Amino acid sequence: MENLSTLTGKYGDEGDQLLFKVLNSGDYLVELVKIRHEFGKFLREQFIPELQQQKDPDNYFNSVIESLAKKTNPSNQEIFNSHYLQKLQKKITSLIGELNSKKEEFDKLEKYFLKFFQNNDIVTNQILSLVDEELESKKTLPLLAEKGLKYDLTVPFARYVVMNQHDITFPFKRFQIQPVWRADRPQKGRYREFYQCDADVVGTDSLVCEAEIILMINEVFDQLGFDDYTIKINHRGILSGIAEVIGAQGKESDLFVAIDKLDKIGLEKVCDELIDRGISQEAVEKLKPILKLSGNIQQVLDSLTNLIGKTAAGQKGISDLTEMFDNLKSFGLENSNAALDVTLARGLSYYTGAIFEVKINNVSIGSVSGGGRYDDLTGVFGLSGTSGVGFSFGIDRLYDCLEELNLFKENTQTFSQALIVHFDEDSMKYGLTILSKLRSNGIKSEIYPDQAKLKKQFGYADKKNIPYTITIGSEEMKSGKLALKDLHSGEQESLSVDEIINKLKGK
Repeated sequence: MENLSTLTGKYGDEGDQLLFKVLNSGDYLVELVKIRHEFGKFLREQFIPELQQQKDPDNYFNSVIESLAKKTNPSNQEIFNSHYLQKLQKKITSLIGELNSKKEEFDKLEKYFLKFFQNNDIVTNQILSLVDEELESKKTLPLLAEKGLKYDLTVPFARYVVMNQHDITFPFKRFQIQPVWRADRPQKGRYREFYQCDADVVGTDSLVCEAEIILMINEVFDQLGFDDYTIKINHRGILSGIAEVIGAQGKESDLFVAIDKLDKIGLEKVCDELIDRGISQEAVEKLKPILKLSGNIQQVLDSLTNLIGKTAAGQKGISDLTEMFDNLKSFGLENSNAALDVTLARGLSYYTGAIFEVKINNVSIGSVSGGGRYDDLTGVFGLSGTSGVGFSFGIDRLYDCLEELNLFKENTQTFSQALIVHFDEDSMKYGLTILSKLRSNGIKSEIYPDQAKLKKQFGYADKKNIPYTITIGSEEMKSGKLALKDLHSGEQESLSVDEIINKLKGK
């Protein structure tokens, strides 16, 4: 669990909407009630008495609204010329003459004011309404919830680095496996609670780290048995350069969020969303051919150099990726499943450099891993200028892919090398001393926990693919020579405990 102030604003608008908020303990509405009471008092004791004394209530009302307009969010100031405001003004002036005698009319007036303030984010920047059921979560949230469940592991990691900056050695590397949460609608490949495995290095801006991440991805996916996957790579500088050349500077965030949906909703709907987000039709038309760039890595880099190479951000992005791909060649990873994809945006707000995403091509699930460079994520917690780069594996999605591709072995090999088989209670107790000695010598072993027929005990070893059994009976207890049987070959030997240990260790 984290403070919402730690999490909010790091994942973009859509990410913030998917944060799991935790209600404050106790009477979590107490702050709303307090604010509602204080504002009601303000209306009764200050504003309305002054309004009643005015010879021209309309002009007085307009002056108050003009004053409030200067204090509110600029994006909401147009509301003050809206039809709703005119309706509010008309209702107030119609009630002025009746306020002295009718409390219910005052209540109506108060309700109109409060609803107006609720809808337009004004007056002390806090929601002031409990008068109806139209409470807006964005405005009430700070009063109801101060904490939330972890959205990812990167932001909490950045906070940890800042808190322990004097106790860790930079560059600092770590991996972490932990559950995270999204307030999302559950469906195939999308979960409200799931596990992530993160690997990050912070305290260096060396592009060797990006190459190491790609090396790590290759090793992990190869060992899991995936043979058809793509590591998509892009750079936020390239995206910023694109925004500049198409005339969408200042709209980078809107551009990133919309482009990031290209695989899900297609080019036409992405273009519609860009226009809805305030990007001009001309800019969208310039963007379309850029999003269709294709070819090998060098061909795409050459095309980008011609298109955005004169922009500072574009130059930085192209230079970084060129160096990173050169580092991959030094690692011997010319064939690393990597592809330069200019449509890759990654919606999270904190990425500043190279970004990555992995898609397993022969399954129906979307991306299974992602990450990128973040230059100043620690800066929001008080440690500026500390760059980092990291990557996250979605463990639950990887499991789904393994299952869909039937990559799980039907007979999974057990960890146990030997099973101790016994005849009775005495031989079982004797077996416990043998078990202890085997384990202290690094032999992964177990003893059948119940007194059962030998056939059942051997059947247990066979089903668990335990390669050896050690049989203990009265003769073995007397002689100290135990019956070690190789269940694959059927060969059986009479050996001492030390001889068994040496054999199982391969000596």
